[in-house]
Amino acid sequence: MTEVTKDSDENSAADRSNAGGSLNFIEQIVEDDLASGKNNGRIHTRFPPEPNGYLHIGHAKSICLNFGLADKYGGQTNLRFDDTNPVTEDTEYVDSIKNDVHWLGFDWENEFYASDYFDQIYLFAESLIKKGLAYIDDSTAEEISAQKGTPTEPGRMSQYRDRSVDESLDLFRRMKAGEYPDGAKVLRAKVDMASPNMQLRDPIIYRIKHAHHHRTGDTWCIYPMYDFAHGQSDAIEHITHSLCTLEFEVHRPLYEWFIDKLDIFPSRQIEFARLNLTYTVMSKRKLKQLVEEGHVNGWNDPRMPTIAGLRRRGYTPASIREFADRIGIAKRDNLIDVGLLEFCLREELNRTTHRVMAVLDEKPLKLVITNYEAGREEIMRIENNPEDHEAGERNVPFSREVYIERDDFLENPPKKFFRLFPGGMVRLKGAYIIKCDEVVKDNAGEIIELRCSYIPESRSGSDTSGINVKGTIHWVSVPHAVEAEVRLYDRLFSVENPAADERDFKELLNPNSLSTVRAFVEPSLIESARTGALTNVQFMRKGYFILDQDSTTERPVFNRTVTLKDAWAKELKKG
Repeated sequence: MTEVTKDSDENSAADRSNAGGSLNFIEQIVEDDLASGKNNGRIHTRFPPEPNGYLHIGHAKSICLNFGLADKYGGQTNLRFDDTNPVTEDTEYVDSIKNDVHWLGFDWENEFYASDYFDQIYLFAESLIKKGLAYIDDSTAEEISAQKGTPTEPGRMSQYRDRSVDESLDLFRRMKAGEYPDGAKVLRAKVDMASPNMQLRDPIIYRIKHAHHHRTGDTWCIYPMYDFAHGQSDAIEHITHSLCTLEFEVHRPLYEWFIDKLDIFPSRQIEFARLNLTYTVMSKRKLKQLVEEGHVNGWNDPRMPTIAGLRRRGYTPASIREFADRIGIAKRDNLIDVGLLEFCLREELNRTTHRVMAVLDEKPLKLVITNYEAGREEIMRIENNPEDHEAGERNVPFSREVYIERDDFLENPPKKFFRLFPGGMVRLKGAYIIKCDEVVKDNAGEIIELRCSYIPESRSGSDTSGINVKGTIHWVSVPHAVEAEVRLYDRLFSVENPAADERDFKELLNPNSLSTVRAFVEPSLIESARTGALTNVQFMRKGYFILDQDSTTERPVFNRTVTLKDAWAKELKKG
């Protein structure tokens, strides 16, 4: 059963490695193995993605777990590509996966591919045939499915199950030689057609696929199934702890059956709960469908839960690692609130980002300071980050005309409105206190300009005016403002758990997951962008943003990483 949680379920809360120094259940297994001298006191893990798409946040959890365990216990981690299905795999995905692992801050001891072991895995298959533990089956896929029965009814033996060893061996070699078309024959392990575990009912371990492989080309036309290649690859690499998500728990008896019958290195498979995140889907098939059907703008669309999408949106490696640590390692599936991921990001960005000013408004309100000399300009020194005084200050130009956001002015304000209104006073952030003296409207009655006066003695940092105001608003100098496009991203789906919804998941997409607005930003942003120094920034009072790859010198584009509002901080205080 899947449950929604504000952190993780009780298992992961108890198992979290950083909670009072306690160990999660996988760490406990590792420590017990090391203490017993198993595997000569060695730990060797692997991260084995299939290169048929881009990695997502769920894979990030597995990456952090595998590499983190090896790092904690002085072991090693291999990066192994499970490239046993040439129809769906591509070098593009291999490159993206390596880039993602490195970006998260990890490096692998060895880079391997299941295809490195095709010769050896083939010999393993022949060994099973020679032992009378595998046979060639000519049945169709539909017939094999019907033979397997149901979870409450035993399967039926295939008519080919008692084929002689010599005949099966001959047919298997002819399959390898390319004599048969796709689907004509398969190799099945002879396990137990009456087993209550459906995975043990004579699983297919080799099939025919006349397809070009991204590494081996056309050398092979038969390919091992995942259940056969996975465990054997672990054994070849002497992986001590093979960490898988819970859906592979029912596959473990078969994993161990192959180890026993082939007499190979006894890697230990351990299962943990996969990551399920609210307002998104983790199915690589569904994510690929979103990309191919144009519902999103590629695998690295900032709305996607892919690592590439999160990176483009402005997430940081440290925030994702912190998130993986907080959710812990659980023994049963749960649904993690995406708010926790955002909380981890805000915590970091609040400490590390520069605060800058940007007016996000299609029609910003122009404010004219009538008693400020025309043509005069000043440079205001504004602190980059009040959370980090060592971050220094930056130069922000100030002039007679500035843009503010329309929401920061009301002609008829309610009580406790502390921004600007006729006759009211506010401070322009890092500059002066101003007073609204006159509202200018066009013939249609729309406000087009505010005429204000400033208090010369009220300059920030040297204020001697003695005037206290309750409101401070951000601004951008009109002659220095740089026009930009700002993309405001929201949840990709409109329901909390789209994976559990019976409707077509594409019907659940949030139509408002992306909106675009015009903005005017202070020039320091563009100067930083040109030098390549710009990373994450906070637009004061608006949220955290990052420069997008679509930016040009003439028109920068910013992605909203996350808003300033943080519901999770309140939840943590309640706890």
